[in-house]
Amino acid sequence: MDELRIGVIGAGGRGGLANEAHKPDQGSRVVAACDIRPEVFDHVRAAYGADLFVTEDYRALLARKDVNVVFVTTPDYCHEEHAVAALEAGKAVYLEKPMAITVEGCDRILRTARKHRSKLYLGHNMRHFAAIVKMKELIAAGRIGQVKTAWCRHFVSYGGDAYFKDWHSERANTTGLLLQKGAHDIDVLHWLCGGYSKTVTAMGDLMVYGQVPSRRDEAVRGVAAFNAANWPPMNQTLLSPRIDVEDVSMMLMRLDNGVLASYQQCHFTPDAWRNYTVIGTEGRIENFNDSGHCVVKLWNSRADGYRPDGDEEFVTELGMGGHGGGGASIVAEFLRWVRVGGSIATSPVAARFSVAAGCAATRSLRNGSVPQDVAPLEGGLRSWFESGQG
Repeated sequence: MDELRIGVIGAGGRGGLANEAHKPDQGSRVVAACDIRPEVFDHVRAAYGADLFVTEDYRALLARKDVNVVFVTTPDYCHEEHAVAALEAGKAVYLEKPMAITVEGCDRILRTARKHRSKLYLGHNMRHFAAIVKMKELIAAGRIGQVKTAWCRHFVSYGGDAYFKDWHSERANTTGLLLQKGAHDIDVLHWLCGGYSKTVTAMGDLMVYGQVPSRRDEAVRGVAAFNAANWPPMNQTLLSPRIDVEDVSMMLMRLDNGVLASYQQCHFTPDAWRNYTVIGTEGRIENFNDSGHCVVKLWNSRADGYRPDGDEEFVTELGMGGHGGGGASIVAEFLRWVRVGGSIATSPVAARFSVAAGCAATRSLRNGSVPQDVAPLEGGLRSWFESGQG
């Protein structure tokens, strides 16, 4: 493609990611934007030019012949509909995570991409976080031997602001926050451990935000704006009138390569970061902070007691921009891949398995922690994507 001409479905909110793609002097330009809120249009015209095509109907955007690339950055429950339509229209698609909120939705997206030979890229930007990349490099170099177990602790201080005031608070829109928020972490655990969840079990509950008395009127649109003054969590105000997702989730995973992993998520902690630990036959690695200035510590000698310093420590930095620079990096990779091909860090198959594992774990935690098998992906579909989408 000589010039990538980009349309954004869901131009508000996460649609701001397209700012990283608007580089007219480098061959990529945002030319169309869609959002159901007309008040977004003044903002996007200021960002991309007064001649920007704007519409409240995504079908009008997809009908444009001058659009060859589409960013789908709408709420999760819209991903399936919008991605399928864009792929059917022959556009190259950047699809924000999670791929969809059901396994069936993910598989429909994959089948559509294969049928129409349309390029599909998933926005799992944590595969571009410097700390995660360093951990992957250490594992690949054999620095901790063969990976045997791993876990992630996810602290979400802003949970009350970001997930319990708007559409995120309802199962119908997300399946649950174990999937919605955890899709990144499940994907990273799969990536670092070299396999996909085969069997999972989980437990969780709505422990705090269900008890907060202050609720907004149903007729008023929820605003998920971060405000550090909303502390402690029981002092939150104007939460959603309907909350039926969990604010604490715990998940155990047995991967298809035998690795055992776990994931824990809490939305009322005083701090916000993810801590990954990976243990192999010859050592372990652990990150301290997950974006911005991070330290990855490696222990690969024995000490029979507490040892805060690693045998080696690796300081990593992420660049400026969204998600500590991960946004800029993943968009650059997507644009390069659309234009000239080559390898990519993300994977539609991996994105699908993160959803499948999250859905299975959510079923488990809502049904007495009964173990659940993760739905397999049909072999032909999996091999087509793993071989580079054709």
